Amino acid sequence: MIKVMRVAVLAACLLLTARTGAFAESNTSETYRQLNLFGDVFERVRSEYVEKVTDEQLIESAINGMLTSLDPHSSYLNKKNFQDMQVQTRGEFGGLGIEVTMENGLVKVVSPIDDTPAARAGLQAGDLITHLNSEPILGMTLNDAVEKMRGAVGTEIKITVRRGETAEPFDATLTRAVIRIQSVRSRVEGSVGYLRITTFNEQTQSGLDKAIAKIKGELGPKLAGFVLDLRNNPGGLLDQAISVSDTFLDHGEIVSTRGRKPEDTQRFNAKSGDQADGLPIVVLINGGSASASEIVAGALQDHHRAVIMGTQSFGKGSVQTIIPLQGHGAIRLTTSRYYTPSGRSIQQLGITPDIEVRQAKIEEIEQPANRRRESDLKGALRNDNAAAKAKPATAPAAKPAVVAPPAPSPAAPATPPATVPNENTPAPVSPAPGEEGGESAKGATPTAADYQLERALDLLRGVALFRNRTAD
Repeated sequence: MIKVMRVAVLAACLLLTARTGAFAESNTSETYRQLNLFGDVFERVRSEYVEKVTDEQLIESAINGMLTSLDPHSSYLNKKNFQDMQVQTRGEFGGLGIEVTMENGLVKVVSPIDDTPAARAGLQAGDLITHLNSEPILGMTLNDAVEKMRGAVGTEIKITVRRGETAEPFDATLTRAVIRIQSVRSRVEGSVGYLRITTFNEQTQSGLDKAIAKIKGELGPKLAGFVLDLRNNPGGLLDQAISVSDTFLDHGEIVSTRGRKPEDTQRFNAKSGDQADGLPIVVLINGGSASASEIVAGALQDHHRAVIMGTQSFGKGSVQTIIPLQGHGAIRLTTSRYYTPSGRSIQQLGITPDIEVRQAKIEEIEQPANRRRESDLKGALRNDNAAAKAKPATAPAAKPAVVAPPAPSPAAPATPPATVPNENTPAPVSPAPGEEGGESAKGATPTAADYQLERALDLLRGVALFRNRTAD
């Protein structure tokens, strides 16, 4: 039996190497010798490991070990992981429409997504879900609970909800619907449009188009520019990164990918049409901005289309291709490196911001309440502009009106010093109102503690002010 199994394993390995072109190499005998070694190890583990393991576990682990030893981003995806990855990149799934977290072993609702089964059922932020189809959640992981809440569109699930400390738990039956992950969030900050991209999935470009149109409609000619927030964005689909870059570019190369063979080199160029109409753009990045985020930042930086602000990005300059395996899962394999329009490889280096701004804590310093000013000094000269304004238009030419000196006003606070955190600490992102992780109460200014975003807004306001004064 063991010999038969060994032959089967070797046959499978030979078939795999034949498919990948291994036999095109001259060293065929060495390939056979190494595969024979694999068969020996497989037999020994299968027969003598302290606990019984299935052949499927061993083969999957062997394949995954082979791939993960190449680089940190190549891996094997079994059927379940492959399906999860497709859900993530597609950006839509059958579910209830709630952002959740785990608290004391129960699922806590962070926020119901608008126009979803959860929102229509009246679920509220802070609700605790205790049971799913009468099965207690206590003891489940968050992933287990989320997987049970997802399912085929049109199917029902009964959830038990506890609201508040004293209210009795109640049941709600929800019908699963198509839920679209919102990868783009936006809002208006004064005369500036704020665009936050959390990930690059199939919904990103359509979400960005809607956000830009909404901001333009709200601000009209008052629009001074855009902040594109890519902080803590781990990346995603290459075609979406190219499309987002093209949104703000009118011409030129966006990115090139270069594989093992020279003929595999690809170049992607922008089409005419800049949706931002040439308005200034500030792109925010940090150590959590990786892959697709770096493609966008690098393209806009090389074309001098945007000012890159924040801290050094992650530095993932490689492209992974998902290769499905019929009847199994898929492999995620690194197949090329990508380069910015100027030919820079950002692998391990990342994107260096044009203006480095580390996330910081803003602290106001108390000012003396009764600090004296020029107007408080005895015999201080009057302000002749104030005197002219106070003079009546029809005043007689005789005696000028006496203008009292202006009352002293409190001194403006000095610019508060910034407490700079350790540079290895990821910069927290100030989410849009209602976004998971937001700390702002409804009605409060959501950017009050976001030092990096405040500096980006200041820069755009300054550019707009300069342009207006130059035009005058």
